[in-house]
Amino acid sequence: MSKIAVLVEADYQDLEVWYPILRLREAGHTVVSVGTGHPSYKGKWGYPITVDASIGDVRPENYDAVVIPGGWAPDRLRLYPAVLEFVRALDRAGKVVASICHGGSVLCSAGVAKGRRLTAYKAIRDDLVNAGATFEDAEVVRDGNLITSRTPDDLPAFCREILAALAAAPDTPDGKARRAAR
Repeated sequence: MSKIAVLVEADYQDLEVWYPILRLREAGHTVVSVGTGHPSYKGKWGYPITVDASIGDVRPENYDAVVIPGGWAPDRLRLYPAVLEFVRALDRAGKVVASICHGGSVLCSAGVAKGRRLTAYKAIRDDLVNAGATFEDAEVVRDGNLITSRTPDDLPAFCREILAALAAAPDTPDGKARRAAR
């Protein structure tokens, strides 16, 4: 089974963190909540999470996927060079990079949106287009290893697509087979 990082920061969108965590765990994957330095955070609606690790302590080569939730957390996450490098490294390795809602702003700052098809919450459409992405208004868009969705209403499709991508990805130590499928 896969090891998946879910990035969290203050004011994360509660459902966009907890729904993927629980769904991916239910499917047998190891899910690690990764923060930026604090031991815990509260979501936009006040639901708390105690993180399993800090971004400075995780290595991208030890993960098969990353989930970037929305809310106001992405505005904070994108300020951390270690977060951006983690996302870039997984993308370069062809591993699953999944983003929902405002999480797309992290994709822009990490430099992985250019030339890609994706979706996100409509408020960051212009940011994504200006970063070189082709924006599609759909519940889920998959462009190779990059999976994106718009809002909490899209979580079922978002999680189904993440699970399908993980099931299709060959288990290679360096991700070369995944990158070739991109």
